[in-house]
Amino acid sequence: MQTKQFGNSDLNLTPIGFGAWAIGGSGWEFAWGHQEDQESIAAIHRATDLGVNWIDTAAIYGLGHSEEVVGRALKGRSDRPYVFTKGSMVWNEKGEIARSLKADSIRNEVEASLRRLQIDTIDLYQIHWPNPDFEIEEGWSTLAKLQAEGKIRYIGVSNFSVEQMRRIQKVAPITSLQPPYSLVRRDIEDEILPFCQKNNIGVIVYSPMQSGLLAGSMIPERIAQMPDDDWRKRNAQFQEPLLSRNLKLVEILRKIGQGHDRSPGEVAIAWTLNNPAVTAAIVGGRNAQQVEGVMGAADFDLTEEALNEIEGFLQREG
Repeated sequence: MQTKQFGNSDLNLTPIGFGAWAIGGSGWEFAWGHQEDQESIAAIHRATDLGVNWIDTAAIYGLGHSEEVVGRALKGRSDRPYVFTKGSMVWNEKGEIARSLKADSIRNEVEASLRRLQIDTIDLYQIHWPNPDFEIEEGWSTLAKLQAEGKIRYIGVSNFSVEQMRRIQKVAPITSLQPPYSLVRRDIEDEILPFCQKNNIGVIVYSPMQSGLLAGSMIPERIAQMPDDDWRKRNAQFQEPLLSRNLKLVEILRKIGQGHDRSPGEVAIAWTLNNPAVTAAIVGGRNAQQVEGVMGAADFDLTEEALNEIEGFLQREG
């Protein structure tokens, strides 16, 4: 795969990175339902075998379980990809989630992530959410200190506004931002992406297929049959009236992909990668087959005609 320089770092990323949210498994507030660890490990191995050179996870995914699975999958592999993780969401023995960016909390989170991932240095550590807002400077300065100590190579943020990024820039440089971005969630285009491009901040977008909705295999019956602990069941994009609009969009993506041997999901991912401010996209995979089904997005360039067709639909349908 081609690679692209990641912000102000010396890392060069493949267009697609493996997203490890869903492999955290069930039993927590933002779960995707039950997940077999062996299938998760096989998915990670397949992604790296196909050339993916980075993985993005977070401490909160599965309340530490995703990081543990990533650690097991990569242990002993000579071709280990870059490992990115995130913190700021903490939990107690009951699984109740709270937010903290206090120095002691961030230090404890980093140490716990290093243990679960079974590595000595985290390639990129990100503040997962800017909550509490009044603690972001404290959390950011703590990450800068951990970077100086060698526990973290680069530091970044996720879900931050331009104003929040400006505030922490005064403390230490920002290597990256991780925002949501898809055909049906484009609010970062107006201010956030131009700011990142101007300030040489790398951008790795999450949910480019809108959490599987644009993959090409989602139908109302499947959504209805999702387990109760799958957070997507409660998301407005998976419910009417937005669901019908989104499934019409999928059919347009399917038509564009035909003739190029690309799925609707690959077209959706390629659309996010077409934005020059985007370094790469985070794409989840719950088994090896799902991983294989999205890799075609990495080298798929959408034509001007295809881009115009997509834009025309979005303008008409809202």
